[in-house]
Amino acid sequence: MIIVGLGNIGKEYEKTHHNLGFMALDTIAKSNKIEFLLEKKFQAYIGEYQKDGVKHLLVKPTTYMNNSGIAIKAILDYYKKDLSDLFVIYDELALPLGSIRIRKSGSAAGHNGVKSIIKELQSENFARLRIGIAKEKEIDTITYVLSKFSKKEQATISLTLDKMPGIIDDLLTYGIDYIMNHYNGE
Repeated sequence: MIIVGLGNIGKEYEKTHHNLGFMALDTIAKSNKIEFLLEKKFQAYIGEYQKDGVKHLLVKPTTYMNNSGIAIKAILDYYKKDLSDLFVIYDELALPLGSIRIRKSGSAAGHNGVKSIIKELQSENFARLRIGIAKEKEIDTITYVLSKFSKKEQATISLTLDKMPGIIDDLLTYGIDYIMNHYNGE
C-alpha cells in the first residue's frame, strides 16, 4: 500500500493546519521507527513500512500541496500499483477539529492537494482519511490553513495524531471497511 500524507515542505509550514497529512505520517513513522529519505525521482520523502513481511510506503510529496498528484502518480506508476493501493491522509476544513472521516472515494471538496491527485490519476476512486481543522473564528481560509495550531488546537490534534499508527496498522491488517467502521466519527 502507498500511504500518502499531504502537506508543504519547509520550516515555515511545519505544524500548520494544512500540514496535518505530513504530521500524521511523522507520527506513524516515529511509532514504527521509520526514517524518511528524499527520493528525487519521485519528488517525495519516502519511508518503508514493513508489515507481516510486506513492504508498504509512507510518502510525503515535496511538490507542495497544489501539485501533490505529480509525485503520487510517479510512485504508483513506478511500483505498478493501482488506485486500490493508495491511501491519502489530509486536513479537512469542513470537519470539526480533530475529527476523523475515512472514505473509499469522493470529490476534492475544494482541497487543492486532492484536486491535483484527482487530475493526475483521472479518478476520485482512492481511499482517504480526512482530519478536521474547522475554523473556530472568521479568518481568511488561506491565512488559516497556513497558520500554526494554537495551544488549544494542538492538544486536540495531538490526541487525533496518536491514533494514526493504530489506524494504519488496522488498515494493513483488516482493510478499509474495518477502519471505516471503527474510526469514522472519532
